[in-house]
Amino acid sequence: MSNDAGSRLFGSLVASGVAEVVTLPIDVAKVRLQVQTSTGGSQSIEYRGMFDCLRKIQTHEGTPALWKGLYPALVRQCLYSSCSLVLYEPVRDFVVKSTGGANSDGSVSYTQRLWSGGLAGAISITIFNWTEVLKTRMQTSSESLAVRAVISQVYRADGLLGFWAGIKPNVMRTFLVNAAELGTYDQAKTMLVPHLGDNLFAHLGASTVSGVCSALVSTPSDVIKTRLMNAAGQATATKYNGVADAFVKIYRNEGFGALYKGFVPICARKVVWCSTFFVLYEQLRAVANKKSEH
Repeated sequence: MSNDAGSRLFGSLVASGVAEVVTLPIDVAKVRLQVQTSTGGSQSIEYRGMFDCLRKIQTHEGTPALWKGLYPALVRQCLYSSCSLVLYEPVRDFVVKSTGGANSDGSVSYTQRLWSGGLAGAISITIFNWTEVLKTRMQTSSESLAVRAVISQVYRADGLLGFWAGIKPNVMRTFLVNAAELGTYDQAKTMLVPHLGDNLFAHLGASTVSGVCSALVSTPSDVIKTRLMNAAGQATATKYNGVADAFVKIYRNEGFGALYKGFVPICARKVVWCSTFFVLYEQLRAVANKKSEH
């Protein structure tokens, strides 16, 4: 592994772990909001927004419940994010060569960056989808489930394929998320650095833009993915026959707005997560590169 690839791996492992711990309570609220349905009128709605959801979870289940699924979440983010970051630049080089090369001034186009980020993310999440299934099942349960119990539950109900429940919407969502996060961050950073310098302000500005873009494009597929994963290993959950069926049933029974359930916590988490991750990643990568030079 080259020194640069090693610094990307080191930076992404640490930064993704820290960002995940900081933002996991928002993710727990997002998942709870997405799995509740609104077919039975206002009385069937348990949570009325992100802050109401966080408050009720803390009141009825205790503060530790806000970090439900922390172990699989950390495993997922560290493995997936590291894989995505290590793959991004080689994939970007491949995409540039495959699409006629760089611009006349030698720069990479925004479209090429988007495709590169999306492909790197899609490859990574295909490998690590099982971690997301475990995390989702733990977060949606009001009980304190151990990882082993969830693994056993999913395997008994659906076999090995149960760990790849929701793989299609997850790949679709991850392509969009990674394109928006990595591609937009790379593009925004390229535009900001000449004006602000390669410093904290440029990294923070670029990461904020990437977080908002990521939330806007990914929420509908995130809702579908969460519903499909939540159904894994549960006999009483609403069953969906794939992505298209889930989209139709959610839209028909709950309306278009249901596809953007949890948007506020998604956007809040994305901005905080991206800001924490990219700022820390850039600093750690710089430190690792300096050490490798000596």
